[in-house]
Amino acid sequence: MAAEDQPEPDKPAGTDDDSAVAKLFGEWEVTGISYSDPSTERYITVTPVAHTMGRHAGKQFQKSEISIVERLINRLMQTDENTGKKQQALNITRDAFEIVHERTEENPIQVLVQAIENAAPREETVRLKYGGISVPKAVDVAPQRRVDQSLKFIAEGVYGSSFKTTTDVEEALASQLIGAADNDVNTYAVSQKEEKERVAAAAR
Repeated sequence: MAAEDQPEPDKPAGTDDDSAVAKLFGEWEVTGISYSDPSTERYITVTPVAHTMGRHAGKQFQKSEISIVERLINRLMQTDENTGKKQQALNITRDAFEIVHERTEENPIQVLVQAIENAAPREETVRLKYGGISVPKAVDVAPQRRVDQSLKFIAEGVYGSSFKTTTDVEEALASQLIGAADNDVNTYAVSQKEEKERVAAAAR
């Protein structure tokens, strides 16, 4: 039988449909995410992979190339009680995304991106020494650090509102994301951002 007459091998399941694109947690679309802040857009990467097994750890600043969802998950682990519990953090984030979708009827990845943009400080202070005297000085925050600080504020807010309280951590995470996405100053992440910018404004 000629090679051109041989039947084609079966395609892997799902590859015959262009719409069958990988989704985060098998549920959420990673395409069509809109960004309102052009400075941080290149540092907020959205992919369907939420666990890269630390492949980014060997190169400086490689963290900006992995999914922003995985970076949030990694931040949630950075406490004494949760260190190394990545599967637990994954499950918490998955459940929180379900709650976000139920409350907002939006793609939770889009809500996360908006929350990070709204909680990212534009200014902060550094200490400069002039003749032995420390003087605070306002400086602009680099885009990559803005994203880092935003994730830190969100994780701290989740920890503060759920640790040793009756609030489930999934509920706490969902509330932080929704509040930050709405730019609610009562949300911990947004209030921390506002405080940093207020102190920087006074040090100009």
